[in-house]
Formats: sequence, C-alpha cells, structure tokens
Amino acid sequence: MSVAGKRGRLVVFEGPDGVGKSTLSKTLVKSLRKIGVKCEYFSFPGKKKGSIGHLVYKLHHKPLVYGIKSIEKTSVQALHIAAHLDAIERHILPALNEGRWVILDRYWWSTWVYGLVDDIDQLTLDALVQVELIHWRNIAPDALFLVNRSISQKDGNFNRHTNLRQGYRTLSEIEKGKYLIHELNNDSLLQESLVQLLAAIRDLIPRERYDACSDLISKIRAHDAQILFLIFQKKSLSVFTKLSPMRPTVVYDSYWRFAAERQEVFFRKLEGHPSPWTDDSILAKYKFTNVYRASDRVSQFLIKHVIYEGNQSPDEVFFRTILFKLFNKIETWEMLQNQLTEICLNDYSFQKYDAVLTRALSAGTRIYSGAYIMPSGSTAFGHSHKHRNHLLLLEHMIEDEVPHTISNTHSMSKVFEVLRSYPSIGDFLAYQFATDLNYSNLTCFSEMEFVVPGPGALDGVRKCFADYGGLSETDIIRVVTERQEQEFERLGLQFRTLGGRRLQLIDCQNVFCEISKYARVKHPDIKGYSDRSRIKQVYRPTNHPISFWYPPKWKINRLFNSDAE
Repeated sequence: MSVAGKRGRLVVFEGPDGVGKSTLSKTLVKSLRKIGVKCEYFSFPGKKKGSIGHLVYKLHHKPLVYGIKSIEKTSVQALHIAAHLDAIERHILPALNEGRWVILDRYWWSTWVYGLVDDIDQLTLDALVQVELIHWRNIAPDALFLVNRSISQKDGNFNRHTNLRQGYRTLSEIEKGKYLIHELNNDSLLQESLVQLLAAIRDLIPRERYDACSDLISKIRAHDAQILFLIFQKKSLSVFTKLSPMRPTVVYDSYWRFAAERQEVFFRKLEGHPSPWTDDSILAKYKFTNVYRASDRVSQFLIKHVIYEGNQSPDEVFFRTILFKLFNKIETWEMLQNQLTEICLNDYSFQKYDAVLTRALSAGTRIYSGAYIMPSGSTAFGHSHKHRNHLLLLEHMIEDEVPHTISNTHSMSKVFEVLRSYPSIGDFLAYQFATDLNYSNLTCFSEMEFVVPGPGALDGVRKCFADYGGLSETDIIRVVTERQEQEFERLGLQFRTLGGRRLQLIDCQNVFCEISKYARVKHPDIKGYSDRSRIKQVYRPTNHPISFWYPPKWKINRLFNSDAE
C-alpha cells in the first residue's frame, strides 16, 4: 500500500446502458490529464483486447461467436464478477496504490441492478457482490456519479430502461452515506455535464492543481455559454455556418439528398407520374417513410378518419386517437369499426372490444403494427394478452381525466410528461402520442417546441456526425432543423415543402431514423449504435391511393385539391 494519504482517487460512473457514462468518464480523464492529474480509465467488464473482460463482453453480447446459443442470466453476472476481479487485482488496485486516479465506468452496482431487473435470486446476487467487495479491500469510491438521461441511446426497451433507473435509485438509497453519491442528469450539453463533474470533485484534486481545475471550469463555461445562448435563447441557429462545433460525416450530405429526393417521390406520385418515381436505386427498392410524418399512410388515416371523424369533445378525440395508436394499424381500426356499432367512448366496454380483438388473434390475425414495439403492460395490469392491458391502460387514462388535463396544458412537453407517467408508455411513445394528439384540436402547439429522438434517430445522428461538439442529440436535431434551407442551398437541392410548411423537429427526427436505414446500403462503412447492416422492408406499391388531408389548423389542405379549410 502507498504512503497514507497518497492513494489515488477512485471515481465511479454508474447508470443504465446508453445514458452516456463512457463518454463522460473518458471526457473527465482527458480533462484531468490537461490539468496534470495522473489518471487511468477502466471499464467493467472491459473491452480492451487481451483481457478477461473483453472475452466476457463478447461472450455476453455475441455468444454465437463461441458456438453458444444463450447464457443463463445468473451465469452472465458471475462472468462479469470474474472480469471485475481480474481488473481490480491486475490493474485498478496497482494504479491506486501508485497514486494515480482511476476513473471507472461501472462498478459492482451494475451487477446488482441488472441482476435485480433480470430476476436473479437475491441471495445469489448478494453473494456475488460480496465476493467483489472482499477484493476491493475496503476501498470505496471517493465519488460515485449516478448518471441519468431521459432516453437511452442504446436500449429500445423503454420499460426495461425505466426499471433499471428505478433499480439504481433503490441502490443509491441503500448506499447513501457510505461514500459521496452524485446524481447527474445527462440530457444537456456535454460541457455542462463536465462542469458539474469537475465542480463535484474539485475538492479531491491536489492543492497544486486546484487553480488549474478552476481555470478549466471557467473556460468550459465560457465556451458552453456561447452554445447555450444560441440554442436556448430562441435565436436562429443558422449562425453555425459550418455546423460548428459538430463534425459531420459523409452521411450528413446524404441526409439532405435523401430528404429532397424522398419528397420528390411524394410529389411525383401525387401529381400522377408513372413509376419509377426515382433514379435512386435504394429509394426505389426499399420502403422509407415520407419526409413529413403527417404524410405517411398511417398518419393520414389517423388524421382524416380517426381524429376528425366523429364527436370532437376532448374525451372522444383522446379515446379514438390513443386507441388507434396503441395498435397503430389501419386494419385493426377497420376491423373494430366493422364489428362494433361505433368506435366511441360513450359506447365503449372492455368486454366488447376484447372479444373482437381476441377472435382476431385466435384466427392468426396480427393486430399490432410492426412500426414500433408496444410494451405488453403485463406488470401493471396482469393480463397475458397485451391488448387487454392496453385497453385497461386507456380506461385508466380516461378515469384520470387525462383528456382534460392535456387540453389545459401550456406546452407540448407537459403533454409528454403526462403521457410518460403511465405504464407501458416510455419516452419514445409519449412523444409520438403527444405529436398525434397535437394533430387534433385538443392541443395546438408548435412542432418546433419539443423533440425526443427515438432509437432509430439516435443511430442516424451517430452516423451523420463523427463529433457532436458537446451537443446532445436533441440539440443536434434542433440545429439541423433550423439550418434546412442553408443545407439544401449548399448542396444545390430543390426541396418542395408541404404547402410552405418547413420541416419540423418531428420530421427531421424521422429523417434521421430513415437515414440510419438508408446508410446501411449507401454507406455501409459508417457505423451507428446499431449493428444492423440490411434494410428489411422492400417497397411494394399499393393499389389504395391516398387523398391527402392535413389538420385544418395548418391551413394547407386547399393546396392538395382537398376539402376547403
């Protein structure tokens, strides 16, 4: 052991997958080294080639490489503990004893929380953790940062993400008082999070490096303030003449070319041109959504035949909209319409709706869209058939007078928060549902107010930008949306808007999702968060033309030979 008081500091980052722990911890290492603090970065189980941790990571995430179909969950956590012990004994303790700081990405907390969420036997889980604690030799973190983010970048299962966050909160309460635990919300700029990190550990830094740390914090704040001023003071972001401080990849130009050509396909079809509607072989072969979300077939059906057909009271509009979106499938709506007297809250009964849906399932009919995964809700409502849980969810929201709560909100983000508070509705679904409700007269918010990127959009942003320049994905979507005219002009592209309506945040978020797929073929060497390399859905023309009709409050229907406003 080193001389008393000379041991290096142990700083730990914890939290669910995708909240930015690795980025934060690596950025902290760079910052500490800038001010002369000797430090090392380690992660559990570890991805460095040649380590046990690297093998465990691959075995966990790609077992088929080793000829193993699957690994039992308890065994997975036991393997992780083995990797932890190897890193502790061979690398971490020696570094601390030599006076170096160790910035550790994950701790035994991850074993406990992920084991808890995966229903591992509690006695076994506690025993595994106890083995690791023995090898830490009573060394506790000098600071542990529990990182949170409203939406995970990696985990598309939002219920699981929520359960993991709750597990970490539970453990934080148990460990409170044993060492310093800081909760860090990582939804803002990277620089802002870094300032919080440095400020929190400043008292741990050697006295001779203290002033250097304070100077670094001041410099970061000065740089951060410029970006924050532009983003959050509602000024135009077109001043980012070269997308500074972000660094785009070749996919970024493809983003705009895709948007322009996909919109041309929309208008060529609308104007009655014969196929093929594009010379782009990828667009011609595969299925991609429209650039404007409201132009897609399902959104069009929702707007015209669900929202604006029928009673326009808040309860009825909310009931029809959420019922449709829970399944998000036109055929399911039409089936309910054909077999029920009327789809309306006033005539609703669980038994009648359940009977129709159960018969369809028994006949082998798919009642849910494949556009996104709708969590089952079984934990909250107890049914094995998820449509029953979703009907109960809708009943619960009506009983809580959510339609009236929403109609009295003052921002789209508040609508999101209300929806997000219910079981089975994660960040992605809450944002999508809020957008759908905003097509109605229940709310009337700008689509430029608020955006929540889904997993596909996060993957698209990663492919478009090699360096985020300290911005979050949400910030980047806003910057890109604000710059649309400049980017189309820069590339010599003629983009036909939707009746003069610019691309909104929701539209640019969707294009990021589509470019994630498009780039799998166009730019296979550019990787995002996902390992997907193929586009599954092939384009197949439909014999059911759409008569395009948008929310009347947009005042653009007259431009599409539709009914007057």
